[in-house]
Amino acid sequence: MSSQKKTVPFAGSKEQEAELLKVINKYKDDKGALMPILQEAQSIYGYLPIEVQTIISNEMDIPLEKIYGVATFYSQFSLNPKGKYKISVCLGTACYVKGSGDIFNKLAELLHIEGGECTPDGKFSLDACRCIGACGLAPVLTVNDDVYGRLTVDDVKDILTKYE
Repeated sequence: MSSQKKTVPFAGSKEQEAELLKVINKYKDDKGALMPILQEAQSIYGYLPIEVQTIISNEMDIPLEKIYGVATFYSQFSLNPKGKYKISVCLGTACYVKGSGDIFNKLAELLHIEGGECTPDGKFSLDACRCIGACGLAPVLTVNDDVYGRLTVDDVKDILTKYE
C-alpha cells in the first residue's frame, strides 16, 4: 500500500458555504463558540475539510492551528468525508483477540484505503471503534446500521459485495 494519503476532492457548494457563514455570523461575537460552530459545520458538510476550517478561521479570526487542534482532538469530528457505506470494525479486546485486526487490514487492502479514509468514489469509508457492545459475537463489524458478527477474514469480500 502506498504511503500517499488518499483524498476525496472538496465538493462544497455555495449553498453550504452560505449556511456556514450564517452559523458563523450567529456566533460572531462569542470567541468561546468554536465547538458549536465546528459541530454545525460538520452537520452542514458531513466532515471538516481544511477548506471549511479555513473559512471558520478567517471569519472568526481564530488561528487555523487552533481550529485544526480542536477538530483532531475530539473524536466526534472527522477531517475526512464518510462514505455512503460507513464500515466500522471493532478493535476492542474481545474482537481483537478473535482476529478483528486482520479483518480491518483485509478491508483496507480490498478498499485501497486506510482507517479514517473514504474511497475516492465516496462509496465506502473505513474506521475502527473500541467496542460496540456485541462482544459475544466477536469479531464484529458494522456497515451503517447492519451488524456482522463471528467473522473471519474470508467473510470480508462477501460482505463488501452486498453493498456494491
